[in-house]
Order: sequence, then C-alpha cells, then structure tokens
Amino acid sequence: MRKFLFGMLALGAVALAGCSGSGGEGGGEGGEGKPITVGFSQVGAESEWRTANTRSVKEALVAPEFRLRFSDAQQKQENQIKALRSFIAQRVDVIAFSPVVESGWETVLREAKAANIPVVLTDRAVDVSDESLYVTFIGSDFVEEGRRAARWLIEDSEGKTGPVRIVELQGTVGSAPANDRMRGFKEVIEGDSRFQIVRSQSGDFTRAKGKEVMEAFIKAENGGIDVLFAHNDDMAIGAIQAIEEAGLKPGSDIRIVSIDGVRGAFEAMKAGKLNATVECNPLLGEQLAQLIRDVHAGREVPRRVTVEEGVYTMDQAAAELPNRKY
Repeated sequence: MRKFLFGMLALGAVALAGCSGSGGEGGGEGGEGKPITVGFSQVGAESEWRTANTRSVKEALVAPEFRLRFSDAQQKQENQIKALRSFIAQRVDVIAFSPVVESGWETVLREAKAANIPVVLTDRAVDVSDESLYVTFIGSDFVEEGRRAARWLIEDSEGKTGPVRIVELQGTVGSAPANDRMRGFKEVIEGDSRFQIVRSQSGDFTRAKGKEVMEAFIKAENGGIDVLFAHNDDMAIGAIQAIEEAGLKPGSDIRIVSIDGVRGAFEAMKAGKLNATVECNPLLGEQLAQLIRDVHAGREVPRRVTVEEGVYTMDQAAAELPNRKY
C-alpha cells in the first residue's frame, strides 16, 4: 500500500509539472502565477518622443506581472536583429519591438515564429511577405499624420497665391514614419499647383541633423523658402535654430509644420516660432501591456490598433502646454 501511495504521488507531481509549464503562445515561463517575460527592442533615444515612448513602456511592463528585457538598438537595424535573436534564445514569452526600418525582417521573424514566440509591433510597421510573422501592430497612422500636416498648410495658405516653396526634413531613410508621412503629405498637396517641394532630405529624426540639413537648404535656396515640413518636432526645433542664425524669423518668414506634439514643439509655438504640430502619441505602454496579456493568453486581438490624436496650432499652444505629458 505504501508503494502504491508513493507511485500515485509521483504521477500527480508529473501532471502538475506539465500544467505549470510555458503559458500562452510563447516559449518562456509566463505560466499561470508567473510573470510574462517580454523582450522589447526600442529604436533608440533619438528624440523627446522616443524618450517618452520608452518611459511609457517601462512603466507599464513592470513586476510582478511582467519581466521586461529591454534593448536599445541605437537606431541600427543590425543591433535590433541581434536583440531579437537574443530574446528568441532566451525563450521569452512575447517579443515586442519598434522596427528601425520597414524592410529586412523576414528571416528573424521566421525564427521567432519557429520558436512559437508571438511578435507585437509597436509604433512602426514592417514590410514582410507573410503577415502571420507578427500578431498585431499598435501605433499611429503615419500616412494620416502627413495628410493632416498638408491639410493644415492648405488651410493656412488660403488667399495666398503661388508658388509656395516647401522644404522637407525627412525622418530616418526607410523607416515607416518617414515613408508614410511623406506619402500622406504629398497625396494632399499634389492636387494644388501652388505647392512645390523644392528640397527633401533626411534629418534622421534628430535635432542636430535637422539643424545641419536646414542650414544646407537655406544656402541652396538663397532664402527662397516659404514652408518647412518636418517629419518630427525635434528636427523642426533644430531647423528653427538654423533659420534664426540665418537672420530669418521662423514662424513668419518660413512657416513650419511638424509632427509629434512634444513639449518642445508647444514651447516653440508659444514663442511664435512653430506654426503647427500634428500629434503622434507616444504613451502606448498601457495599451501595449494589455495586448501582450491578450496575446500571451491566446485571446484574439485586432491586427491594427490605432490611437486618437489631434492637430495643434500657435493659438492653442499656451493653453495646451501645461497638459503635455511628454
């Protein structure tokens, strides 16, 4: 009888061990009562927006519910691919990342899929032949942001005769926000013959590079610039410095519309140096955490999750500035 009881207890222990193995879709621990291990690869820290986005993610994915393994790619795709492969080797439960550029992810995402680790895209999309390589994407509609910037410009140019000469500070070459914001902006202005994009170059989403490229634009165009469209606020703020150093008045001699809606943009609008900013909300942490919970539990999630955003102008800046959280 004693041997029989010991045998039954041993079988029970094996059954319990099987029930407490890996949970959800991933390959890590994350079973019931255990933290969900998340590997998160961030683009970098190139702007105020990105810093706020990183903070939001870290504040949402905290113990005891989550175990976060964070990697900063420093705006290099090769660093990000190494991080993703490290997460796969560590058998995390879920991988989340903001891709540096759109293309070049097929191989590593297939490796994640083979390891049965679901992938959530945040902020930026990828261009892959098989969309089953990721589960869902949470972020802004970058094309619509470009359209909103162009619509503001058309409205602000009412009554003005052409030509309206525009220079464009693009984001990181090949990145989803750079590609999509440019596409949305052009889509709207192409119907109005007054508008001409005379220069377009990457400022890599950084303030320093935005200043450098704007200096080159001013020299090349010999002051013949009416509008600056910047793919993010940081580049616009760098460009404002270049415009002032050239003896021009940002906001009047050169009208400026940019994207993100960071505090620095509202401060520039309040000072009369930036005309408008299109909001791109970086505070995705709580929504991302819920998506990760659902994905790990095997629940169905939408393929695309967007956030609500607006457009702000100079006359709204002073009232809105105290409300900005980033």
